[in-house]
Amino acid sequence: MNRPVDMAASLDLGLAWHNRFASLGEAFHTLLSPTPLPAPHWVGTSPTVADLLGLDRAWLASPAALDAFTGNLGLAGTQPLASVYSGHQFGHWAGQLGDGRAILLGEVDTATGPQEVQLKGAGLTPYSRMGDGRAVLRSSIREFLCSEAMHALGIPTSRALCVTGSSGRVRREEIETAAVVTRVAPSFIRFGHFEHFSHNGQHDQLRQLADFVIDRFYPACREAPGSPYAALLQAVSERTAEMVAQWQAVGFCHGVMNTDNMSILGLTIDYGPFQFLDAFNPGHICNHSDTGGRYAYNRQPNIAYWNLFALGQALLPLMDDQQQALDALEPYKAHMPAALQRRMNAKLGLARVEGGDAELTESLMKLMAADAVDFSIFWRRLSHAVVGTLEPVRDLFLQREAFDAWATRWRERLQAQPGFDADATQAQMLRTNPQVVLRNHLGEVAIQRAKTGDFSELARLQNALERPFEALPGQEDLAAFPPDWASQIEISCSS
Repeated sequence: MNRPVDMAASLDLGLAWHNRFASLGEAFHTLLSPTPLPAPHWVGTSPTVADLLGLDRAWLASPAALDAFTGNLGLAGTQPLASVYSGHQFGHWAGQLGDGRAILLGEVDTATGPQEVQLKGAGLTPYSRMGDGRAVLRSSIREFLCSEAMHALGIPTSRALCVTGSSGRVRREEIETAAVVTRVAPSFIRFGHFEHFSHNGQHDQLRQLADFVIDRFYPACREAPGSPYAALLQAVSERTAEMVAQWQAVGFCHGVMNTDNMSILGLTIDYGPFQFLDAFNPGHICNHSDTGGRYAYNRQPNIAYWNLFALGQALLPLMDDQQQALDALEPYKAHMPAALQRRMNAKLGLARVEGGDAELTESLMKLMAADAVDFSIFWRRLSHAVVGTLEPVRDLFLQREAFDAWATRWRERLQAQPGFDADATQAQMLRTNPQVVLRNHLGEVAIQRAKTGDFSELARLQNALERPFEALPGQEDLAAFPPDWASQIEISCSS
């Protein structure tokens, strides 16, 4: 049973909470409180997210904070709720979904704009379906680490304030312990929110939601020629294109790009069966539950368009005709590849895109795929090779002569740039191609130690991921080739 919020026992954090999503009305959510967990303990915290929210870093380690962010203590000024949405899952209409294990506390104004605060794993909601409303320790650690890692990489994402663990038991493939991750984002509104009201013929609520999003996050759409809702669709498409281009450039696989996991703000959200590529395989499937390979790495750009098309269909009742939606979606087809090429050029040290750059990139990726070259290590070594020798890069390839031919073309293109400065170019590439990413095996080691109550490896990994472009002395193991056992790790939707 969910306990009601006891405002008399609530903790006042000194924050000015707003409940703007709650103000939309009961059609959009159910008001309810988190369900307490027994014997909570700290797993990890992000001081920079505490700073973002205006929370004292020292207080974040306190027993009161532990209870508050486990869901065991109410927070004064909040109006906790679970929102309802629908969506397509693995390409099929799934009907009503919703926050099955996440509870939105409210919203805090910050120096960078409003931020919603949400507890994931906080207990049953009316939208839990057959679930238990809980998150497990391993998945919570993965989301916490990856949220902060993506932010440090400059990729739009939700953030994570903290993870708390508990002695409470939950069943997945085996019995595991429960945890709660506190997520932060300007909004957790998804494509699926719009699909829900459109599918159910609730066009007044659909318009209300669209107006809410436009007025808060896309005000320029109100002044755009034609339909403001078509302008919204185009703006979301452009943000989504930029986000997916960044995923592709860093070798990130989301793993479960259902429409209910797509942010209306173009943020990376809902970290489940994600993975950063080890050996480069364009068709890599990171989600063990994705038996058809729908969400393989090289399919992500097209799946994003498919999801945007579904969003466009949901918004049709607010537009004059279908052509408005199609016209709003059309720019994605050019925007996404152009954004990706800019990202790839930056990785190659090329200041601007010129004719032939796409072919230069494509021929490299084919070589990398043929020889299963480690994605992150290749780009880091290539960065160092601008000033140094190419031999460490060449050693990654079996087809040495083919790589030599490509490298000759790359260096000619690099050095032909006006005002080329090798040292400056190398420095720029080292700021673009990370030394450390959250590989599956690194997360797995931290998780296994955390299960024994040892959170030191999690803290060490978090520290490196927050500075992904720095070479950290004494921590070279975090940037090394994955061990043989890494390829045996299976990550599924329960992750």
